[in-house]
Amino acid sequence: MTRFTVNNQPVHYRMDPETPLLWALRDASNLTGAKYGCGRGDCGACTVDIDGEARRSCRVTIAEIEGSFVTTIEGLSRDRSHAVQQAWAAENVPQCGFCQSGMIMAAAVLLEKNPNPTDADIDTAMTNICRCGTYPRIRRAIRHAARIAAGGENIAAAPPPGITPADAARTVPALSPAVPKDPR
Repeated sequence: MTRFTVNNQPVHYRMDPETPLLWALRDASNLTGAKYGCGRGDCGACTVDIDGEARRSCRVTIAEIEGSFVTTIEGLSRDRSHAVQQAWAAENVPQCGFCQSGMIMAAAVLLEKNPNPTDADIDTAMTNICRCGTYPRIRRAIRHAARIAAGGENIAAAPPPGITPADAARTVPALSPAVPKDPR
């Protein structure tokens, strides 16, 4: 049996039980946020939340997680309103972007367990590799996300991919009441 829950949806994969979770997510569910990096669990590009733990999905078989709850970057928040996603954008963390979904998932799990982590806690929890070396921005973003999650700061959700902030403001009048209506 390979039944578990992915992003709050029950799934049953009809694949070899020894299939790595990464490939079930990417190939069978079209959830491509978790990236294939090294295939050995070293880089963390494929990190997902499994039952509240940040795990490398390339090293976990679908048989091992029977009955588990899996959250991928796609399930963290549909509108990028999660505190970590907001802080990531506010701190301009991404450079090449390859490691970002794994980093965000590891940071989200860290903040669920420890809502006010020290720099040492962040360094211990964030074992993912960033090829671009954005570690200082990552640490800043995690501290920023902790403030957002604690209610100490509020950032409006980023618009979905492919939509400019100006276009997003026009579609949500409550966010921008001063935007004039299109005269057409």
